[in-house]
Parts: sequence; C-alpha cells; structure tokens
Amino acid sequence: MRDLLKALDALESEATAALGGADEAALESLRVRFLGRRGALTSILRGLPELPPESRPVVGQRANAVKAAIEGALEARRAALTAAARVGLAADRLDITLPGRPPMLGGLHPLTATLQDILEIFAHLGFAVAEGPEVELDYYNFEALNIPKDHPARDMQDTFYISDEVLLRTHTSPVQVRVMEAQPPPVRVVVPGKVYRRDADVTHSPMFHQVEGLLVDEGVTFADLKGTLTAFVRLFFGEATRLRFRPSFFPFTEPSAEVDISCVICRGAGCRVCSESGWLEILGSGMVDPEVFRFVGYDSERFTGFAFGMGVERIAMLRYGIDDIRLFFENDLRFLEQFHAA
Repeated sequence: MRDLLKALDALESEATAALGGADEAALESLRVRFLGRRGALTSILRGLPELPPESRPVVGQRANAVKAAIEGALEARRAALTAAARVGLAADRLDITLPGRPPMLGGLHPLTATLQDILEIFAHLGFAVAEGPEVELDYYNFEALNIPKDHPARDMQDTFYISDEVLLRTHTSPVQVRVMEAQPPPVRVVVPGKVYRRDADVTHSPMFHQVEGLLVDEGVTFADLKGTLTAFVRLFFGEATRLRFRPSFFPFTEPSAEVDISCVICRGAGCRVCSESGWLEILGSGMVDPEVFRFVGYDSERFTGFAFGMGVERIAMLRYGIDDIRLFFENDLRFLEQFHAA
C-alpha cells in the first residue's frame, strides 16, 4: 500500500508541475498521459487488487484525490491561457474611432467599358453577338472576302503569318463569312474581338480590338445602313452628333463608304484633334459585294446586305479624349484609375 501511495504522490507532483507550464496545444496530450484510459493513474491503480481488502479504500480515496487535483490543475491552466488570450486580444483590438481605410476598388478598363456600350447599343438594335478564332485561315481572312492572293488590297494590311495558309486575323470579318456559311438569311450580327497587324505608333497597335457588323436579308438597302449607323452614333456620342458618308473602297463591299462624325472635342468648330476640319473618321461601311455571297452560297439576286467595322480603341480615344493608343496597354494605374467612375 505504501508503494502505491508514494506513486500517487509522485504522480500528483509531476502532473501539477507539467500542467503549470503547458500551452494550449500540450494540455490535451498531458490529460491523456496522466488521466487517460492507458495513462499513469490507471497504471498505478492496476496494483489495487493485490492489496489487502482493508487497504484498498485508503488507496482508492487517495487516487480520487490525485485525480481531482490533476483535473483542477488542468482546468486552472486552461482558464489562465484563455484569460491571457483575452488580454492579448484586448491589447491588439482596433480603435474603431479611427478613420477607416477604404479598400481599393477596381473598375472596368476603358476599352472594356467602350466595347460593352457598343455591344449594348447594337443589341438594342436587334443584333446578336458572334465570335470566332483569332488564328485564322487565309481563305476566311482574305479569299472568301473577295481578296485573292494577288489582290493589291492585301498590301493595305500588313499581316502576321504563321504559315502560308495560317495567320493572325487582320479583322473580324472572317467571322461574318463563318456565320453566313453556318446559317441562311436573315443574318444580323456584330462581331467583337482582337485583331493583329504589323503597325505600331501613337494611333496604331499590333494588337487592337474591332467590332464589325453584318445584316443580310431581302430588300436591304444603303438607306438601312445609313439609318443603323446614324442610330448607333447618336446613341453613343449624343443626339447632337452629325454624320457624313464619304465614298471609299473595300474589297468586300460595293459601294463602300467611310463614316465621319462631327468632332467630339470642338463640336465641329475645328481644332487640333480634327485638323481644323470639324470632322473625325470613326468607321468603314458598305453594301456586301455579291462576290462574297457567292463564296457562302447566298443568292445575290434575292438577298442584299450591309457591313461595317470600327476600331474600339479609336472610339474610346474619341470618347475619353486620349491621344496615345499605347496608354490602353501599359497598365499604368495612374491612367486606369481615372476611369473608375466611368
């Protein structure tokens, strides 16, 4: 009996000393070590059946006292750690009376905002959105648009070729051909996307964005083209904006026209931006050449259509008064932060 009592005394001393310096992570392992089913207290009590019957109550009472002492030390240490944590939290607590730091909020890139507004207007006018590959076949980018390999119009677009028959598209017009191949008239789509040309200066970029449009149906006339583009320009730039159509040339439209608007800076009075002319070019357009219909199997005697195309960067530069296209691609926060409200 004396040996068991000594073992219990030693266990109590060891346990209280260990618990007194334990951290939160060690408390559970110490509890299992001293009080678990295979712990130190259980091991000592295994010798209880070997004692005389009159000695067992004495050892049992002492064992219960040791268990209570260890449990008390365990709870006391846990309470002390909790209190210390609360004190630490109180010391680190934020002063809610201080002015807050507002989080930095992002905004749409000016090109994204401009493109979304363009597409929204044409959606309002009844156009669906179509998209296609940026790595394109020469057939779709040129030949099916009435630009054969020996056509001088190819000189107008300095192209990035991957191979003799594969290239980075120079416009989004190939998607128009793909749409006409896939469905019969009527067709009414706008085609947004990235395009690529070997050109770089303050007004040109090797990669830029276009939105082109196509409408094909019976009885479509140049008047429909003028009405559609007039509606777009006035919805985008304002009701007071004037338009003019100038004869031009595109291989895939006949007749073709460049579209100018009254200068958004000087309102037509003449300034440096419009070279004192009062007009700014914004897009090209025209009636779809019957030769293009031949490539897609449309009956040009029955169907007519118009097409148009604009550079998103050009529209955004006029909208925001930006004079260098490179600013759109430099990711300078000083530039981009100006458009959060927009």
